[in-house]
Amino acid sequence: MNEAVIDDIRLKISSKLDQRNKSKFGQFMTASVIADYMASLFDKKNKRIKLLDCGAGIGSLSLSAIKVLKKIALVDLWEIDPVMREQLEKNMASIAAPFHIYSEDFVFDAVKNILFGYGERYTHAIINPPYKKISSNSEYRLELKKVGIETVNLYTAFLALSIHLMEKGGQIVAIIPRSFCNGPYYKPFRKLMLDQCSIEHIHLFKSRSKAFKDDNVLQEVIIIKLVKHQAQGDVKISQSTDHEFRDYDSKVVSFTEIIKPTDAELFVHIPIVKDIFENNPLFSVTLTELGLGVSTGPVVLHRMREFLVQTPNDSSVPLIFPHHFVKGEFQYPKEHKKPNAITVTTESVKWLMPNDGFYVIVKRFSAKEEKRRIVAYVINPAEIKTGMIGFENHWNVFHTKKHGFDQDIAMGLACFLNSTLFDNHFRVFSGHTQINATDLKNIRYPSIKILKSLGIAYKTNMDQKNIDQLVTETIL
Repeated sequence: MNEAVIDDIRLKISSKLDQRNKSKFGQFMTASVIADYMASLFDKKNKRIKLLDCGAGIGSLSLSAIKVLKKIALVDLWEIDPVMREQLEKNMASIAAPFHIYSEDFVFDAVKNILFGYGERYTHAIINPPYKKISSNSEYRLELKKVGIETVNLYTAFLALSIHLMEKGGQIVAIIPRSFCNGPYYKPFRKLMLDQCSIEHIHLFKSRSKAFKDDNVLQEVIIIKLVKHQAQGDVKISQSTDHEFRDYDSKVVSFTEIIKPTDAELFVHIPIVKDIFENNPLFSVTLTELGLGVSTGPVVLHRMREFLVQTPNDSSVPLIFPHHFVKGEFQYPKEHKKPNAITVTTESVKWLMPNDGFYVIVKRFSAKEEKRRIVAYVINPAEIKTGMIGFENHWNVFHTKKHGFDQDIAMGLACFLNSTLFDNHFRVFSGHTQINATDLKNIRYPSIKILKSLGIAYKTNMDQKNIDQLVTETIL
């Protein structure tokens, strides 16, 4: 069965899927060219290959793997959707390899197999798992905890279970979102993965929208190859703009460039760009060394609803939202569906911060295709005119021990954060649109001297070209 036929089937089946189930199961089908590339990452040393494909869809991944691996002892596939499963049966029957299709939920089957030693242990796994958040009180979370897996999304659950089901030396090739690479919620998964596997290869698609363009997937997606219980060596990093691989390039890097030896958070860096950050004075000191901290805005709207007011009054203080900024300039108050202010009471005051200096704030969420991931603004105490200020929970707030700080340092920090150079640096280890305070704590920054130099020249309404020129000229 050739690629064109498989892709034609994939598109037809995708159009037949119940859209509610597609969302419920997080179904995104793999194009044949991607499946073939993933299969090419396997080495062919094993004489008796036992292949796992969980969330198999119509079998595109397994078909590609079987073409490459050839010596197949068995293929176990899990697919819960009946429309997919019907076509999966036909596709697998067309090839000469022993296979078994399971219609049960892979999470529950895998947990049972791990707990009681049932089923197979595999030499190879090729997976495109479902992408779907799982809540803390869901059946999935409770089931996964039985085998020591703590995670927040089905894709990392499927990958963690696959790791448990591999033989020593077993190879896993998976296409997954990049969001697991950083952030506190995925730390338990990162630890499990790094404890049990070596990372051999990571491929990054530079365009978010093209690798799964037929399914309108906008997550930043990577392909990762893991080998169970193999000593960690150097890692191959490759990239292409999209699934056509026309501009494919690659390099080999030390594992210490992927996981920094001193990083307790175990962030996974993907150094795809020529390393212009090493020994760069713009990335030389920690926030702690600067005397700064960063934390999530403390005002959570649904918890503070009784204190919120649309029109500021004598007993309220400003509550800051992104719509209060236009081209970097603060505009307050502003007519909007969101409140402009928060009433100061003995209960609400603990969630407010003193208006005793400058703050720098960064949006926690950027639009999926926004040109710059990091968008920073300066809070000038002279523009607030009250003793306290409220920062809504969708901000990351830079401060000094919950207080404001020096004007030049604040202006310089905002300039640096808004530069293309910083944005590129941030993308090395963050592939999703949420910006966590933990991410910002783990980055290095310019010295006080450089920040002050930037701050003296920076204007909040500067365009991108002038910001980038200012940052570049500061270190020349």
